[in-house]
Amino acid sequence: MKGVASIVVVCLTLIFTNAQTVPFKELYIDQYVDHFNFVSYGETIFKERYLLQDQWWKPGVGPIFFYTGNEGSIEEFWDNTGFVFDIAPEFNALVVFAEHRFYGKSLPFGNKSFSHPYVGLLSIEQALGDYAVLLSTLKQELNATSCPVITFGGSYGGMLSAYMRFKYPNLVAGSIAASAPIFLLSANSKRDFFWEDVTKDFNAVSPKCVDRVKKAFVMMDIISKKPGGLKELSTTFALCKPLTSMNDYHHLLGWIRNAFTYLAMMDYPYPTSFMVNLPGYPVKVACGTILNNTDAVKGLYQASEIFYNSTGRPCFDIWADFIECADPTGCGLGFNSRAWDYQACTEIHLPAGSNNITDMFPVLPFTNPIRNQYCQKTWGVAPRDLWGQAQFWAENIKSASNIVFSNGDLDPWHRGGVTQTPNPSVGVIMIKGGAHHLDLR
Repeated sequence: MKGVASIVVVCLTLIFTNAQTVPFKELYIDQYVDHFNFVSYGETIFKERYLLQDQWWKPGVGPIFFYTGNEGSIEEFWDNTGFVFDIAPEFNALVVFAEHRFYGKSLPFGNKSFSHPYVGLLSIEQALGDYAVLLSTLKQELNATSCPVITFGGSYGGMLSAYMRFKYPNLVAGSIAASAPIFLLSANSKRDFFWEDVTKDFNAVSPKCVDRVKKAFVMMDIISKKPGGLKELSTTFALCKPLTSMNDYHHLLGWIRNAFTYLAMMDYPYPTSFMVNLPGYPVKVACGTILNNTDAVKGLYQASEIFYNSTGRPCFDIWADFIECADPTGCGLGFNSRAWDYQACTEIHLPAGSNNITDMFPVLPFTNPIRNQYCQKTWGVAPRDLWGQAQFWAENIKSASNIVFSNGDLDPWHRGGVTQTPNPSVGVIMIKGGAHHLDLR
């Protein structure tokens, strides 16, 4: 694990740098749509996109730094993963960022990709197969068969980074898995930690902030039930389309909770443009806004506005901003949100809903029966949690090697990840004051 350990030492010295835009070559590789069934789609292929930078590489000698793309367009991760580019010159590395199938421009069947039966080709196994084929091809084409591969990834990409080492140790020498909640794929994993930890982040700034948020939600509930209350809330939250039902009101609650989710996840010590433009220490900024407002509900609106109004919009379309899905922490928007929703309905079992007991949010449940019903109605599928546990090891990682799992103590995902080393060849780092994959930025 010497090479991976060396990279981690460099990581710790660069942890508070921000990503700088680095030019790339946009390339494509032909991939089979189905790596595992030789009959179903025959020789049907699609174009998988990947980004490459070779300006620091010592051909045939330097390592290959391979980012395992996750749930989004690959250039978003390129622009927000500065750590890889900070260390690539020191290691004379070739840098490759691979886009996950069904995301960004890597849609196997174009706009039809999310219809049956095509969407069934969206799986972790198929994505890992794409990455393995891409690596094998590059090694041959670039005369790099002796060059070690280190995979990198954050969040779901961190899970994929670890899985590449699990599944393809013949190709991958080691991996950096940042903020990778791999234990969520255990069928019996606890899933009630997420909203509790978001609450803890705000409580760490000020317990009064959490009390104020709770008060605001209570006041909103009272207002929603009185005559003209929905109209009043629509005005307070500057909604483009007024609330007309309690279903609309519950969507507003999810919209607010979604804002607080991302404020906690991206609680970086500097301004960021990842997903949206946020100030440095956004949780602290949000709490200041909440506590400085004499109207608790208005303070809740202004705190949500920090996330949603980076472009200065005059009103908010909460149905366009936030899509309810099989991931209570948010699926994003557009085609990418559909892909993640499907994955959350099949292999990736995400956190449960908020309960207003261990967290500061309204009761917005997402139980296993609710998930099963939603997934059957939306995609015509039933989750197979035992398969994910068997296929991707879940908590049984004693045989893993040459992987570094890093987490930040401010990251609400960290309790779903590896926080204790299972053996001496697996490194575990807890970053004090670190938000979601801060170390890769």
